[in-house]
Amino acid sequence: MSEKQPSTRKWWLMGAMLVIVAVLITGAYFSGWLDVALGDSDSLGLIEVGSPVQSVAFSPDGALLAAGAQDGAARVWRVDDNVEPGQALVQATMISPQGRETSYSHDVAFSPDGAALAFGLPDGTVRLWRVANGTLLHTLKGEDGRICSLAFSPDGRILAAGDWNGRVILWQVADGTVLQTLEEHTDGVVSLAFSPDGATVVSASLDGTTMAWDVASATPIHELESPSVVTGIAFSPSGSLLAVDRQLWSVEDWQPIQELGDTRGGMGNVAFSPDGDLLAAGNAWYEVRWWRVTDGALLHVVKGHTDSVNSVAFSPDGEILASGALDGTVWLWRVP
Repeated sequence: MSEKQPSTRKWWLMGAMLVIVAVLITGAYFSGWLDVALGDSDSLGLIEVGSPVQSVAFSPDGALLAAGAQDGAARVWRVDDNVEPGQALVQATMISPQGRETSYSHDVAFSPDGAALAFGLPDGTVRLWRVANGTLLHTLKGEDGRICSLAFSPDGRILAAGDWNGRVILWQVADGTVLQTLEEHTDGVVSLAFSPDGATVVSASLDGTTMAWDVASATPIHELESPSVVTGIAFSPSGSLLAVDRQLWSVEDWQPIQELGDTRGGMGNVAFSPDGDLLAAGNAWYEVRWWRVTDGALLHVVKGHTDSVNSVAFSPDGEILASGALDGTVWLWRVP
């Protein structure tokens, strides 16, 4: 393991922002320019959000990066390294009128075709926007309980949301109707993941349970035992593995097969690289770490954040890792 120190290498994230002009809960507005700071030798760029970041996500084509923050705003930036340095990023903001100091909320997720962006809110709703022009497509209403986690099915037809009261709600994206409500957990569902074939959805709750569900029948098929409360789950691209915080599980028999090395500081959410070779996570020590999947060996540690790292996401080409933290920043890291 090696920890690289800052250098003068500069990479700029810039370009014109995707303008989102929609009629939102309180109306859309533009809140100015973002500073793009220089990072260290592993860093490609730093975005100052100004509010604790609770979720980051790349669009499927890698052209856009979204972040959900504790101030109730979802921000979207265009990722472009082929323009001249010195330009700033334009920021578009969607405001939630409630729960701006609420943790475990404000999750963002792009639909698999990149056409829609979902944003989970503390008022128990999910806003679904058309990415191209900012049109509000649906306001998906669950039951009483803030939205803690989101995941689209691989075909984009279903949006799953976990709420603070332990429910997993499955919505039909086309018309916003509720298909099923999965109820086994007794506390907030803070992470969700669909299997690549869309047949299974896994949910992790603060009550210490992690459940695998059959989507078609809306019934639980397995409860995964974990030594601690799970805050991050992810299927490998092949669907053969499930990352459950620091453990890798075989999906074939729902058994743990690998433990990640050196996972100090707890875990935020977890993310597989697109080729399935790496698994990344942030921690409470302000670090971003990634491991080799085949043997669980820690390969790399990068530092830049000054508070707990809640969310990580690989770009679709696997060359960039984005991380969002409670310090109100989003960092972009080069993946060796």
